[in-house]
Amino acid sequence: MNQSQKTNWGQFIPLVTVFFFWGFVAASNDILIPVFKKSFDLTQAQSQLVSFAYYIAYTVGAVIYMLISLLAKQDLIVKYGYKNSLSFGLILSAIGTLFFIPAANTGSFPLMLAGLFTVGLGFSVQQTVANPLAIALGSKNTGSQRLTLAGGINNFGTTIGPLIVAYAIFGGAGDGDTNLSIEAVKIPYMILGLAFLLVGIFLKFSKIPNHPEVEEKVEDGVHKDRNSALKYPQLVLGMIAIFLYVGVEVSTVSNLPDYMQKELGYSITGVAPFVSLYWASMMIGRWGGAAEAFGLDKQKTLALKFIAPYLAFGVFLLVNFIAGHDLTPFYYYAAIILVMIIASIWTEGNPAKMLITFSLIGIISLLIGMNTKGLVSIYALTSVGLFCSTLWPCIFALAINGLGKNTSQGSSFLIMMIMGGGLVSIFQGYIADLTSIHFSYIVCIICFAYLAFYAIATKSIFKKQGIE
Repeated sequence: MNQSQKTNWGQFIPLVTVFFFWGFVAASNDILIPVFKKSFDLTQAQSQLVSFAYYIAYTVGAVIYMLISLLAKQDLIVKYGYKNSLSFGLILSAIGTLFFIPAANTGSFPLMLAGLFTVGLGFSVQQTVANPLAIALGSKNTGSQRLTLAGGINNFGTTIGPLIVAYAIFGGAGDGDTNLSIEAVKIPYMILGLAFLLVGIFLKFSKIPNHPEVEEKVEDGVHKDRNSALKYPQLVLGMIAIFLYVGVEVSTVSNLPDYMQKELGYSITGVAPFVSLYWASMMIGRWGGAAEAFGLDKQKTLALKFIAPYLAFGVFLLVNFIAGHDLTPFYYYAAIILVMIIASIWTEGNPAKMLITFSLIGIISLLIGMNTKGLVSIYALTSVGLFCSTLWPCIFALAINGLGKNTSQGSSFLIMMIMGGGLVSIFQGYIADLTSIHFSYIVCIICFAYLAFYAIATKSIFKKQGIE
């Protein structure tokens, strides 16, 4: 594949459908947790097994993939192809949804968890393939922007997923059916399984390349392929970066409700719109950060950097208007979005520059949140979603840069580190118990500090390998 070409939209558009599914299911799990808790009479800790079963599947899937590749002495994705592996992952996720039929019929919580785990295993395969593939479908210089755009589609899924699943389970009732049967969960996941299957078949016959070309050499001949992805320092340090990135992304919002309730006196109902704003912030940032991926001239790209974020903000406002929430407090957030836009323009789409810039702004936001009260504090913490929004593609692009034939293996290692979302959140909760929920955000500051370090470290690493 000629890396100088523009984004191949005929291949990229079918690919991003899987990004939508990841967001849709991940956010919809938040609806399943209270449903399962009531239906199966679970404790709060037991209900969190829903998230654990889903996210641990990513790590387990990555480990299985690497072990089989090691035993076969050949990378499985390279052997069977990217497109075939993507279709396999979707079919595996479709099989996972079938568990919901006997689980709902028999009222079995373990079977429900097995279904979510299997869906997650399929997503693990899809993530391993789709992330580097999104980068490869066009110019290397705009690879991280394509991944940002795909992430924006992912966050569109996180925005509408809970609404659709909640409506499918509860119907039109605003507060849900107090006598809900667990069998109500079955129908939406059967529809989701059918969607997985149809998209898997569609992708099999799409124009997505089965064996995309990856850059294995550079002009000066300094860089040489190595027999393991772990021999590349940009990947090893990148694995830690992904672990901490997902950690700060998830931990910031997962501890926000406790902070707002305990220290600011908000009700659960009052907290919900701000949690929604956090995840919408991810979409806002990614829609704006993907402007370069469209290959427009400078003036149109600059205009899109302003238009796209506020369009995404409009989606958030519309969703919350439909949900009956008061929109007045959220209008001020438009000013914070402008800060993100200006910072994004300054970075010029460079992954390393973007990573260090948004990490430093993220640290400033957390410090403001930790040292203020009221709405200012809430907005400061919520804005972390804006400044996290483009960091996944930046880290991913830097971590697999120069890996050549080891790209898919390196991608699998990175996907394994998604488990940081659960572990960092637990660690911040532990710090909150020892000190206060307000002070516990020091954990997130430490995560951002490492991400800034990683951005600086990659420069010297690539210089030694002869990579720009």
